Amino acid sequence: MNAKELRRYFPILDQQVNGHPLVYLDSAATSQKPVQVIEALDKYYKEYNSNVHRGVHTLGSRATDGYENAREKVRAFINARESAEIVFTRGTTSAVNLVAYGYARATLKPGDEIVTTVVEHHSNFIPWQQAAKATGATFKFIPLAADGTVTVDAVKEAITPNTRIVAIHHISNVLGDTTPIKEIAAIAHQHGAVLFVDGAQSAPHKKIDVQALDCDFFCFSSHKMCGPTGIGVLYGKRAVLEKTEPVEFGGEMIDFVDLYDSTWKELPWKFEGGTPIIAGAIGLGAAIDFLTEIGLEEIERYEKQLLRYALEQIKEIEGLTIYGPTENRSSLITFNLEGVHPHDLATVLDSYGIAVRAGHHCAQPLMRWLGVTATARASFYLYNTEEDVDALIAGLKKTKEYFGNVFS
Repeated sequence: MNAKELRRYFPILDQQVNGHPLVYLDSAATSQKPVQVIEALDKYYKEYNSNVHRGVHTLGSRATDGYENAREKVRAFINARESAEIVFTRGTTSAVNLVAYGYARATLKPGDEIVTTVVEHHSNFIPWQQAAKATGATFKFIPLAADGTVTVDAVKEAITPNTRIVAIHHISNVLGDTTPIKEIAAIAHQHGAVLFVDGAQSAPHKKIDVQALDCDFFCFSSHKMCGPTGIGVLYGKRAVLEKTEPVEFGGEMIDFVDLYDSTWKELPWKFEGGTPIIAGAIGLGAAIDFLTEIGLEEIERYEKQLLRYALEQIKEIEGLTIYGPTENRSSLITFNLEGVHPHDLATVLDSYGIAVRAGHHCAQPLMRWLGVTATARASFYLYNTEEDVDALIAGLKKTKEYFGNVFS
């Protein structure tokens, strides 16, 4: 894989910000889009814009084919058993809420347990917190290792015969750690619990095989993996999806409507009420084609190489603290520079054209566990290069020098 060659597919990267070449290091928040995805969206709207499923005319048939072909591409991308196990949502957040409302609230009772961690993004935390409050279930947490990682022993300690749902990240958007999903699934299933996995930070960066992981639910967002915003995916094993109630009602998701009762369509359409995200699905399909052609294994290999280079450089900066594990880490670095607030740091870096994220990263419980209010985060993707890392390191040194002079 040649990142410098790949950059030509991302026109947004070919610009100057504040008089400097753009260095985009915020892909964990959202990735940039290749021309293949942009053109797929443009073609849909220019050539066959139509609603799906309902019409029998030519444009409707072409739109339906594009939409359902995208579902099949997603199925293959994560190796689900059947396309009926693939539900299109508005994103990861929407997918978590669908399960928290349609499955958790429908099945939990007082005394049951929802087990999670303080590492979770708010989107994979608040829906379960509120489901526990609504049902009387217990909301509990897996203890973390000193570096914030989740160990199998800690999972064994937390999960009990009363556990009904385990909700956990595959890769943390703050620490970059990778959780042992397959082992957690085995422990959860031994106790009769289902496993929900937030894959928003893993699906863009590594090969996903939901059958090998044996998770019951898995979700991710298009916009973090070169696709358009506004669409995501919920995978669920057929058995658990059958037990999950729809949370949006209206056109397209119904089978039969009577005056006092209604029935729903079969999977997956019972969860996709109203006009679906047609262009988004088609754009996601194009993004999957793009990533598949490069190869997820190759993307992961390259990113690990780039991360090693970045860690070697950034560790040399005195007064800089890195959060998370040193091994088994995904392609992001979360850090603080002594004496500089992360927002100030990000502002100075932006003046040099370097885009990083600063704040609590929608993970306030984790920030409290770390003993900080905010951090800075540089996240890498397939279009980043060692030159981008060099620019970041130079920017951090200039930031440190600037604030050192201000307060000296």
